[in-house]
Order: sequence, then C-alpha cells, then structure tokens
Amino acid sequence: MPALPRSTPEEQGISSAAIANFVIEVDARLHDIHSFMLLRHGHVVAEGWWRPYAEASAHSLFSISKSFTSTAVGLAIAEGRLELDDSVVSLLPEDAPSAVGDHLAAMTVRHLLTMATGHTEDTLAAIERSGDDNWARAILAAPVETAPGSAFVYNSGATYLLSAILQRLTGERLLDYLTPRLFEPLGITGATWESCPRGIDVGGWGLALTTEDVATFGQLYLQRGEWSGAQLVPGEWVDAATAAQVSNGDPATPDDWTQGYGYQFWRSQHGAYRADGAFGQLCFVLPEQDAVLMLTSGLPEAQPVMTALWEHLLPAFDSAPLPEDADARRTLLDTIERLELPRPSGLEVSPAAARVSGVRFALPPNDARLTAVTVDFAGESPLLTIEDASGAHTIRSSTAEWVPGDAPFVGGGIVPVEDNPLVPVAVSGAWLDETTWLARVQYTETPFALEFRLRFGDDDVALRVTQSVSFGSTELADVTGQPER
Repeated sequence: MPALPRSTPEEQGISSAAIANFVIEVDARLHDIHSFMLLRHGHVVAEGWWRPYAEASAHSLFSISKSFTSTAVGLAIAEGRLELDDSVVSLLPEDAPSAVGDHLAAMTVRHLLTMATGHTEDTLAAIERSGDDNWARAILAAPVETAPGSAFVYNSGATYLLSAILQRLTGERLLDYLTPRLFEPLGITGATWESCPRGIDVGGWGLALTTEDVATFGQLYLQRGEWSGAQLVPGEWVDAATAAQVSNGDPATPDDWTQGYGYQFWRSQHGAYRADGAFGQLCFVLPEQDAVLMLTSGLPEAQPVMTALWEHLLPAFDSAPLPEDADARRTLLDTIERLELPRPSGLEVSPAAARVSGVRFALPPNDARLTAVTVDFAGESPLLTIEDASGAHTIRSSTAEWVPGDAPFVGGGIVPVEDNPLVPVAVSGAWLDETTWLARVQYTETPFALEFRLRFGDDDVALRVTQSVSFGSTELADVTGQPER
C-alpha cells in the first residue's frame, strides 16, 4: 500500500475547521460516503473511513478505471506502439465487420479516448443485445450513426476497445501492462480488474483499489506524471488527457458535467479535473490549489458532494502555512473517529422473535433470485440465512455494531447464481416494530448495500429486498414466503 507523507492541515495551509465542516456536511446530508482522503502539497492532511469500510480494503471504482486505461494508452503511445490517429479497425482487424462503413473507418484512438466515436448510445448495449462473447466484434458491428469527433456521447464500450487494442499490441492484460510501469513504482499492490469472457480487462470499469491507491494516482497526475524523480507518465500526456478535448455542454453552466471531457478524465469547475466513477467514486485534482481529494461512496448522485467541496474546501486553501489550531484539530479528529454509516435502529427484542425464530420460509420466484429465508433469534446475535441456487448462506447481525462476514451478491442477474462468489459484507439489524425486522447488508468492497425487511405475519413473512444504488431498479424482491416446519 502506498505510504504518502502525513501532515497537519495547518502546516499545509488549510484549516482543520474547514475540513471538519466539509465532513460534517457530507455525513449529515449524503449518508453513504465510504471514505475520503485530502492531500495538499503532496501530504495527506485528513482521511477517514465510515465504518464498516476500512483503510486497507479495496473499493470498486467503476469508471475511475477509465482514467487508468487512458494512462496505459499514453504509455503505449510513448513506447511507439500506436498513435492517437490510428484507425480502430486497423488495430482490431480480426474483430471488424466484413463491410466497414465510412464512419467506422474514420474512427480513431483519439475518438475512443474522447467519447466522440459517432455512436448515439453507449455501445455496452450492443454487447448485451448480441450475446456475443467477443465484445469487440459486437461493438464494432454497432451502427456508427454520425461522424466520429462530431459529438460527445458517454461510451464505456469505447474504453473496452482501448483495452482490447492494448492487449492485442502488448500481449498482456491491461492490469499486467500497468503493473511494472505504474502500480509498482507508486507502491500499489493487490489491484484487481474485471475481465470479459475472452480474458480482456474491461477497461471502462472493474478496477478495485484502496482509497490511498487512487489518491496516489491523483497526486501523480498533479505532478505531471513525475514520481520520486522518475517520469512515470509523460507530462505532455497528462496535460492533454486532463484538458478539455471535446465539449460536453455549456461550460458557463455552474455544474461539473459541462466543463469539457479529456482523454477519459472529466473537467470540473474552478480549473479542476477528476477521475469519476458511478455512485460517487471521485478523485479530484485541483492544480491551482496543489490539492487532491479522493472519495469512495454509494451515492445516487455525485453533484452534492462536489458542491460541498467547492463551498467548504475550495475557499479554505491558503498560500502559506497557518497557525496550528488545537481546538479545530481536535474537532476534526473527533468527527473522523465517529464516522459510521447509519445502522438500523429500533427495538432490540420483539415478542414475535420466539415464534418465528428458525422457521424456514420458502419464497416464490423473485428478482433477487432467493429461494428461502430464515432468521434465528435464539442466540445473542440474530443469524440471517438466505438461500439461492448456490446454496444457503448465513450471516450474523447485531443491533449494536456492524458484524463482518461474507455472502453472495444477491440480485442483479450479472452472473449465474451458482457461480456467484462470496464477498465481504458487514451486517447490522434491528426490530423496527414488534413484527418487522430489518437487516442492512453492506458489501464493504463495493458501493452497494442490501436491506432485507421481514414483516412476520401469523403464518407467513412479507420479504422486501432493496438495493441502495443501482443502474436499474433498486427493488429486488417484494414477496410473501410460506413456512416450512
């Protein structure tokens, strides 16, 4: 794990009070921030994790992955393996359709990087429609409706093509290509990257790293690719990748989605730029303030946390060290120490517990793909057992704390149930009233949480399963189960 130098906020010219106000606001208003790390002048001046998230745990980064893919492209260009204006079909000739239209023929690496491919929708939809294990072939077969370079359309399939191109040129997975060139020099270990059925890292998402790993990456870009005296990434690539290469709206609009798009980096307000992933995975680089802010989250919308950054932190950066403020520093540290995601609250016990404890309730078909549910209230800690095609999985809960465990990811239809691996979770539960018990299952290496709400009737259970954030519906099940005694 990287070990960035630590310092007090005041030593690096920012007040502890301003940081505390930022943390207090996002904690109170947004409820599902998982971690933050603030760097100034290359030093970590504040960092925190909302329990049950932890410093050493990797977190799914979603489209922050794109900025790492962009970096790999920059490195490959510096090594002479390809050029920005190389055509995509010349780099992936075996995946190109037999009839290549003019727009597809004109599509270049630059167009993939800037999300200006000429498609009118994300080409991930083409993969889903085709059912083809060869994702590159499915994407290249999709209609290219407009001239490449004419308009910005967010397109994760374009980033996948960059990964496929790099693997073809280098003979290595994207992760393996980046490891000696980027990750090892930065001290990043244990990185994982999701791959497609053909073993190509998906590029546009799927990378998992710790908060400090990504903050280190942000600091590398702030330093124009230089690290410990070595130029890991060409400075010219950093400048180009983080500049506004294509318009994505009116930059006079006071938000962070219309300031321009670079090579897989978003421009932000106030001269900043960011690597940005779904549900609030955000790495801001603020060159004018010589600062980096990294956050992991489970948010349905990211703009509120960006607004809090501009309101609380941006005005607080000073050009010189500040006098130490012991009281403000103590307030900040106390605030960070108390950070915890909300746990279910209510009654610790219910008269219904003895009646329903250990009863297995069979479930009708549902989108969560659960077949049965059981709660054992006999011990000190309730045991929730969920069953699906892969078997029965029991996780322990507590009203007083988050209890670590592991469980499959329920719902989503992403992988066959029988292949769904166990992943780390933390669980807390409580009786909301005398007949309703709620368990929150936090998937602690992802943005996601599931809530299992069980309302026990005289001889059945009404089960509702919801997901905290999702690309689709957050309602996974609303069914009534029957007891098997």
